[in-house]
Parts: sequence; structure tokens; C-alpha cells
Amino acid sequence: MDTLIVVDVQNDFLEGGALEVPQGNMIIPVINKLIDKFDHVVYTQDWHPAGHKSFASSHKGKNIGDIVPLGDVQQFLWPDHCVQNTPGAEFHNDLNVLKESKVFHKGMNPEIDSYSAFYDNMKLNATGLTDYLREKGITKIHICGLAADYCVKFSVLDALSDSFETILISDATKAVNVQPGDHEKALLEMQKAGAKFITSTDIL
Repeated sequence: MDTLIVVDVQNDFLEGGALEVPQGNMIIPVINKLIDKFDHVVYTQDWHPAGHKSFASSHKGKNIGDIVPLGDVQQFLWPDHCVQNTPGAEFHNDLNVLKESKVFHKGMNPEIDSYSAFYDNMKLNATGLTDYLREKGITKIHICGLAADYCVKFSVLDALSDSFETILISDATKAVNVQPGDHEKALLEMQKAGAKFITSTDIL
């Protein structure tokens, strides 16, 4: 069964959003075309409580881009984004969200960020996505969405770690590029871990 995982195509990551991914809106038409080609589609949503510890605003005297320890990981501090039940956390209106599809929320623990669609950044809690896919007998997944160098990358790496055959649709993702070259580094890391890359034209 061919499965597509659509990662975090939410208003705050798109044009005019609190944490805008450059050219992020360009992937929405591509994803919409892909959705029609898959037997099974899953969506993820960053779903932070207000005051999440990954927000710079939650740390007195700290600024966006500073790094602080959160548990056992070094946390890059972001602007407030994708706060539960706010417009910024909603899927973009142009995204085709299938009513019958499952949506997995992540980043709900205020103390730990969760880039991956599968686990939080300390691997303390699972989102339930792995179990869901295994229960349906799914062994091969395609991943797209935002952002290539954070939530998409960590989703790909965790999928591989959980023994899913994992394929990144490279023209259906964009990178935030906090540092120049982050996108290229992320692609190399995913490739070394065993991810396969295709473009939407290989499917459409």
C-alpha cells in the first residue's frame, strides 16, 4: 500500500506566517496532485501549547536563534508558532485535506520540542504514527511537506530507524535554511541514512 505523509503544511510555516519557510507555498499545488495518487494519506500538525519552551518568548533575556538546553537536547529558539487552536496552526486553505485521513499532532509537551512526525526530540514519547502504519501493514512511505531541514528531515530519519522504506519527494518540500546550506546538509544526512529521493514527476 502506497502511503503519503504530509508534514506540517500550516499557515505559520507559509507565506506571511510566524515562521515562514521561503517559497513554502509553492509546494501546495504539487502536494495536492500527489494526494490523488496515493492509497493512503496521513497529515501532521505542529500543535504547541502557548508558552512552549521552544519559543524564545518563553525564556527571559533570550532571542530567536539562541540555543538553550531542553532536557538532553540543545534547543534552537523559534518565534511563537503553531499554537493550538490559532489560525497559524491551521492547515493552509489551499491544501487538500482528506476528511477520512488521520492527522497526527506533535509538539504538545510544553517541555520538549517535536520535529519528527514520529517522536519528540528526546524520544520520550511517540505520536502513535509508527503503530498506526504498522497496524495497517504499511512498510513503504513517501514524505513531503515542511520544512526539509527540520520536521521533514527528522521524520525521514525516524521512519528509517523504525524500518520503513522511506522516500522523500524532493520537489514537494522546502527548507527554512536558518544557516546557508542547511538544506543540502539535510539531504545528505537523509541520503546517508538510507532515504531514497524522487520528484513528483516520477509519480504523476
